[in-house]
Amino acid sequence: MLSYQHQYHAGNHADVLKHWLLVECLVHMRKKDTPFDYIDSHAGSGRYRLDSQEAQKTGEYKLGIAKLIDKDWPELSAYLDLVRADLGKQQYPGSPEIVNRLLRHGDHSSLFELHSQAVRELEKNCARKRQTQVRFEDGLAGMSALLPVHSRRALVLVDPSYEVKTEYDAVTSAVEKAWKKMSQSTILLWYPVVERSRIDRMERRLVRSGIKNMQLFEMSVADDGARGMTGSGLIAINPPWTVAERFNKLFPLVSAALSSDGTSRTRVKILTAE
Repeated sequence: MLSYQHQYHAGNHADVLKHWLLVECLVHMRKKDTPFDYIDSHAGSGRYRLDSQEAQKTGEYKLGIAKLIDKDWPELSAYLDLVRADLGKQQYPGSPEIVNRLLRHGDHSSLFELHSQAVRELEKNCARKRQTQVRFEDGLAGMSALLPVHSRRALVLVDPSYEVKTEYDAVTSAVEKAWKKMSQSTILLWYPVVERSRIDRMERRLVRSGIKNMQLFEMSVADDGARGMTGSGLIAINPPWTVAERFNKLFPLVSAALSSDGTSRTRVKILTAE
C-alpha cells in the first residue's frame, strides 16, 4: 500500500491537470480577503528532483510539463509561472509546495502522508510554523476530522495512488463524509484513467450521494485501451464557476500537445447541479 513513490512520476501529464486545477481554485479563493484552509490527503514529499535516478528512469516529466513550459496560453500562465523557475533548477513542486507559495497571512495548510520517508522530506520541504502542518496520519480519516474548519472556507485535495483497488470505494466514502460535514468546501478528487469501469462506478456512486455542484474534468494522452495510465481526471465539488470554460479552451490544446499522435482527448461533465 505504501510502495508508491511519486518521484518517478512528478511533472507528468496527470500532474499538469491536477496542479492546473489546484492553482485555479487557489487563485479563486484568494479573491476574498477572508482566510481559507487547505487539506491534502496524500501530500507526498512536496518537492521532487527531475535529475534524480527515479525521474530520469521514467522520463515522464519530459512528456508532461517539459513540453508545455514555453507555451503562451493565457489559461495556463498562472500554473506555469509557479513552476517555471523550478524546472530551470531541475525540480518540480508537488501540491503542498504549490499551495505554500499562494498561502497568505491567516491561511493554513494541513498535509497528510503515511509514507515515513516522504513525511521526513515533506517536513523539510514544506512545514511552516503556525501555517503549514505535516501530519503522519491517514489522510482520508484525518481530513474528515478537521472538517468543518474554523475559517469556514476549505479547499481539499484527495489524490491517492489507487495501488489498492479498494481505494476507489474508500475515497468515495471519504468524499461523501467530508461534504456532509462541510458542504461549502471545494473538494478535488483525482483519479487515474487505467480501468474505465472503476471510474464509471465512482461517478455513479457520487451522483447518488446527493452531493451538489459536482463537475468532472478529464484529460488523456492515449486511448483507454493503451497500456498503463492513459490519462487522469478530477471530480470537483464546488469548483470556481470559470473553470469549465477555461478547461474547454485550454485542455484540448494540452492533450494534443502531450499525445504522441497529436489527438485531443478531453472530457467535461456536469455530474450534479448546484
